[in-house]
Amino acid sequence: MLRRRRFPTSLAAFARGLSRLAPPADTAAQPVIRVSNNLASLGPPKEGPKPRQLLSLPPFPPDGVDPLPGRKIAPEHVLGGSFFRRRVTAITWVKHYFDEVPPDVIQRHFRTGMVHLQISDHEDSTVKNHHQLLNLKMIKHDHVMKAGQKIYVPVSVVESRILKRYDTIPTATLHPNADEIKYLQRLVMFKDSSIIVLNKPPRVPTKGHLPVHNSMDVLAAAAFSYGSEEGPKLVHRLDKESSGLLLLARKKESLAKLHWLFTDVNLAKTSSQVWNYACERTMQRYWALVIGSPQEKQGVISAPLSKVLLNDGKTERIMLAHPSGFDGFQEAITEYRVLGPTINGCSWLELRPLTARKHQLRVHCAEALGTPIVGDYNYGWLVHKRWKQMPRPDYEPFTGASYKLRRPEGLAVQKGSVLSKVPLLHLHCRELVIPNIAKFLGNSNEWFDEGNPWSSSKPDVLRFVAPMPSHMKISWNCMSSFLV
Repeated sequence: MLRRRRFPTSLAAFARGLSRLAPPADTAAQPVIRVSNNLASLGPPKEGPKPRQLLSLPPFPPDGVDPLPGRKIAPEHVLGGSFFRRRVTAITWVKHYFDEVPPDVIQRHFRTGMVHLQISDHEDSTVKNHHQLLNLKMIKHDHVMKAGQKIYVPVSVVESRILKRYDTIPTATLHPNADEIKYLQRLVMFKDSSIIVLNKPPRVPTKGHLPVHNSMDVLAAAAFSYGSEEGPKLVHRLDKESSGLLLLARKKESLAKLHWLFTDVNLAKTSSQVWNYACERTMQRYWALVIGSPQEKQGVISAPLSKVLLNDGKTERIMLAHPSGFDGFQEAITEYRVLGPTINGCSWLELRPLTARKHQLRVHCAEALGTPIVGDYNYGWLVHKRWKQMPRPDYEPFTGASYKLRRPEGLAVQKGSVLSKVPLLHLHCRELVIPNIAKFLGNSNEWFDEGNPWSSSKPDVLRFVAPMPSHMKISWNCMSSFLV
């Protein structure tokens, strides 16, 4: 009778621990029979799907900057009126940045170990590096963020389902009908006594004139008056082909304050420290898909712009100002950051304009970076022609090996996405941070420097995040498909 040999308990525990640290190599896969042209052959099985592309979040801000604008600040987190010390975990930071993503999607990415943290060279060298191009380590949801740390997540976290193939566009009528008014009211993301924030669809002009009636200012007067004698007024503008967050003021006092704020922050400041700090937090962030990839992954573009009249003054074009400085120019500053790798010859950028100039982002991307925005034929026509004809080698984020992009199954092809012959403009105002002006402006239009006494529980700033339009969602879903 054979007896089974038993190992000591300590030796078995050591073996189990060793197997977790250094698992055995995978056995060779069994060959499979392939049939091609009525000929059967024995060969290796097909390779499985490779890892998804990675998306980088902004570096975690230092202690002097509030990492979570728009949220109520506890008194113990404020020192000297402007110094913040929040204890922010990794899942809170990811949920804050992807505010439009359902929380269960982000939690699932943490549970499956798909969220990583970039490791600097001087940190723990015992962490095994599974990525050759990015030095990353897996983190849990309760990891406490520190200043300068950067998180990487798969681009699938922003992948969304396309419900409609085409966005509704209001007709060119002076008075919209009831269905169009209901459609416009569904675009509203926030509304209070002072402002209205809506998600503007593409191909709708912001400011109208005599031959244009379906502009946002005219439609807002009809759809967002809510019984008032005057409708809301535009605070800033977006290009006709672009989309995203658009701010409207419901009062003259709020319109004046916000106009100064978008023109120059110093013009909007008062003697109130609370209001001034809220003004300094004002920010716009855009997402754009550009052709090519900038040489530097992040930086600041400081390039003044000038206006040139063409066709006997009938049309105008914005361009970088000549270094001689004889022509009139305006200062223009833009911060940019590359979100992920190059996909199909294109890259996703995050743009933050520090000045408000006409076509600033489009000109800076096309002429300063040399990467025009997809669908911007005014400033990147020649690059678009070469882009459709040139080969587009792409590379994996883990090994650097080249790959081909497989077209996702079941993906609806909408006119305007990156898969179409003539894509629409891929420029979207995704994030907006502004002061909570209703907290400082009373019902009788009186101004409170430290905020209304009855609104002390409200935050000093408001933050909004708008989902992308359908054609940009399809382009994003194409990037987040598996690589083969």
